[in-house]
Amino acid sequence: MDSNKYLEDISEIKNMMSRSSRFISLSGLSGVLAGAYALVGAFLAHQVLSGYSEENWARESVRTDASVVQQLFMIAIGVMICAIVSGIFLTLKKSRKSGEKMWDVSSKRLVFNFLVPLFTGGAFCLVLIQYGIGWMVAPATLIFYGLACINASKYTLGDVRYMGIAFVILGLINTQFIGYGLYFWALGFGCFHIFYGTLMYFKYDRK
Repeated sequence: MDSNKYLEDISEIKNMMSRSSRFISLSGLSGVLAGAYALVGAFLAHQVLSGYSEENWARESVRTDASVVQQLFMIAIGVMICAIVSGIFLTLKKSRKSGEKMWDVSSKRLVFNFLVPLFTGGAFCLVLIQYGIGWMVAPATLIFYGLACINASKYTLGDVRYMGIAFVILGLINTQFIGYGLYFWALGFGCFHIFYGTLMYFKYDRK
């Protein structure tokens, strides 16, 4: 009996240490919804660019068409806002249910370590567009997003690391299939998010 009690105490201490250093209230459903929004956004972007190949849009005069650029920008902003709002709402709901604070030291570390590679990638993509290498934006965004997930995974659920690795690999593959970036985006930001979000929901959220 004393041995069992000792093992239970050790297990409880490990759980407490994990909770203090990792933000584990991420909602799997937020990943599913983010993927769904990304697929809708990819469809709308495909409609906007239906008259052009991605390579021509990136390299030639179409990229200077203000109406096309504005539409794509609005689609991207809309998808991002929907994903962020859903993520905050569902994560807040889960953290309240588990009795944890949503904004604490671990969540601050998570956000910081996620945003540094993400903003670096965003700046790098702007440079690519500046020098007329826009056709590399799609693989670059996938790679930097994957690196952001890997970097942030130290402060949250370990499954995020595997999703990040999958994004990096997908981005590298995309570099060999120029002109299909929108499809790779849909696969990564859409299907990958839905797959990993569903996995995390059944693994953690339903406990």
